[in-house]
Amino acid sequence: MIETSHTDYLRLKSVLIKPVELAFRSDDIIENQWKELHYLDRPDLAEAVDEYKAFELLLQQQGAEVLRLPENEDLSMDSVYCRDASIATDFGMILCNMGKKERVDEPQAQKAFFTEHNIPILGEIKAPGKLEGGDVAWLDQNTLAVGYTYRTNEEGIAQLKGLLEPHGVKIVVVDLPHYKGVSDVFHLMSIFSPVGPQLAVVYSPLMPISFRNDLLARGYKLVEVPDEEFESMGCNVLAIAANKCIMVEGNPITKRRLLDKGCEVHSYLGKHISVMGGGGPTCLTRPLKRVDTN
Repeated sequence: MIETSHTDYLRLKSVLIKPVELAFRSDDIIENQWKELHYLDRPDLAEAVDEYKAFELLLQQQGAEVLRLPENEDLSMDSVYCRDASIATDFGMILCNMGKKERVDEPQAQKAFFTEHNIPILGEIKAPGKLEGGDVAWLDQNTLAVGYTYRTNEEGIAQLKGLLEPHGVKIVVVDLPHYKGVSDVFHLMSIFSPVGPQLAVVYSPLMPISFRNDLLARGYKLVEVPDEEFESMGCNVLAIAANKCIMVEGNPITKRRLLDKGCEVHSYLGKHISVMGGGGPTCLTRPLKRVDTN
């Protein structure tokens, strides 16, 4: 059995989450923060908690060890999207430096958690470098794709290369478009979600031609998300095992296309925990280790 952090689709062995009740915390905090954080609408705390319980149950049913980040009064509601503050590698965790100013304290909060739980740390991205975990995805065991976005800059990518290239990891830089601008949450994983061996969910209209062609040259099969399901997070799909995934409910065309590729698909209501804040199931989780059971 192979255990690794260098994949986004093998069976989850351990995963880090930030329960929504510990991130949103109260109705007053939601009221004070949701507009500043550029949420599409005001989440309802009770609805969000119910949605999150169903989402967490899907993770638990896979037999994964679920680690929970604690409440932290210094962090915003966005801390529920815990993927962005760190990157998991076989050589230790990499702490990010957030491109969204309201989230700058999250990496150090995760660092304290990793230290307390004896999880090794490889390094940290330092200013003026910026890098968020939603901008990285593994193409194979030794190749990491990194989005150049408004949340991840050239200096952050250079520091990431400095940490990983000595370990034999190749960094593929993906230049993403302006799209909705600086305030929008637009990561690499907004348009690219690996779900199985050389199988990925993609939104091609916002995908650079060079990156899309590179995926095809690597033998990837692409599950195309239709225009009408991009904003409802049809492209934000979390693999919990090879060809087995979780997605936000309300994306029937993408779901059907995944089923047609032989995938097992689970869905959850994500209006308050995903759609309003622009963070789907990949954003809600920081996978730590995955295993190949074949």
